[in-house]
Amino acid sequence: MSLRNSLKNIKAFAFDIDGVATDGSILCTSDGDLLRVYDAKDGFAIRMAVMHGYPIAVITGGSSESIRKRMVTSGINPDDVYLHCRNKREQFALFLEKYKLKAEEVMYFGDDTPDIDLLKMSGCGVCPADASPDAAAAADWMTEANGGKGCLREAIEKTLRIQGKWEFDPQQYKAKF
Repeated sequence: MSLRNSLKNIKAFAFDIDGVATDGSILCTSDGDLLRVYDAKDGFAIRMAVMHGYPIAVITGGSSESIRKRMVTSGINPDDVYLHCRNKREQFALFLEKYKLKAEEVMYFGDDTPDIDLLKMSGCGVCPADASPDAAAAADWMTEANGGKGCLREAIEKTLRIQGKWEFDPQQYKAKF
């Protein structure tokens, strides 16, 4: 199946944080908090998907509550932010069950070894341009953008455009966010 055809079947998105929604850099404060930098354009694409009814999951090995707080500001349900994941298949299965989805209806973004299973089993496995070689080999699509530099925006926008849903409604945006 062509990439364009597989994008037509996407009903949900799921992604890792470090190396996908961020460039993988982590700053540790003296009190132990881990700080990350996110791309605002990725955040906007997430909001567009949320406004059009797509369920979104974050499945990450990161355990900082700041991840959940950032994702909630993008419109993601706090219960769909899975932190401290050591076997991402388990959280992915919970997400699928919750929204009555099939794995092939989900676009999954990952950049490294812990993501390989989900890249292979999802309907469209996406990795950023700077993903590890093993993750890149498992993915269906490598974005032109690096992790934390618009890779979520690139793939979510393309998917919504193909499905005719990349439409911005300022009133709905104001009401939701």
